[in-house]
Amino acid sequence: MIENFLPEHEVADLVNFVEQNLSARGHRGGVRNLLDFPRMRDLAESRAICSAVKAVLGSGARVVRGILFDKTEEANWKVPWHQDVTIAVDRKVEAEGYGPWSVKAGILHVQPPASVLERMVSVRLHLDDCPEENGALRVIAGSHTSGKLNERLIQDIAMRSVAVTCAMQPGGVLMMRPLVLHASSASKLPGHRRVVHFDYAAADLPVGMDWAV
Repeated sequence: MIENFLPEHEVADLVNFVEQNLSARGHRGGVRNLLDFPRMRDLAESRAICSAVKAVLGSGARVVRGILFDKTEEANWKVPWHQDVTIAVDRKVEAEGYGPWSVKAGILHVQPPASVLERMVSVRLHLDDCPEENGALRVIAGSHTSGKLNERLIQDIAMRSVAVTCAMQPGGVLMMRPLVLHASSASKLPGHRRVVHFDYAAADLPVGMDWAV
């Protein structure tokens, strides 16, 4: 968790971009395929973010997916304990450990082996004040070291662990491993809880398959 990662004026600029180009299009709850927008790709590939990511994953890391999450009174939801276990790819290739397959917002997704997810980091940029009452993310520290977990194990670990609430202010960044157990409550406050979520990877995919970027 890094507070004040983005200066106030850059947060205001991003909020304006989201309101003018994303929210204005009637998207409820958020937007997938965020890297299709040059402004967001520039942010994902900025020196500040990439330096932080490469310090963890190494010089070969690159952004592979972008999503905007936007909790409001009209689009509010609770997320139970889970791991992020799908990636976005450009084509279907039958390979050991890959599956099941799905399509989200027109993009092919697949669950890869844990070895791929272990070489990924997610970066969450907060555009709004995000205390616990506004749906702040909760994580179970260290849970990413157990690999991919089935539902029974997820619930067992969640019940006997102490969760950390990642309350963040606008401009704050949360870096996390996709396999860390995390959850969030529905927001209890009016207004927005906007988070720009970028996934970065330093893993190679099977021959013939590439990241959908």
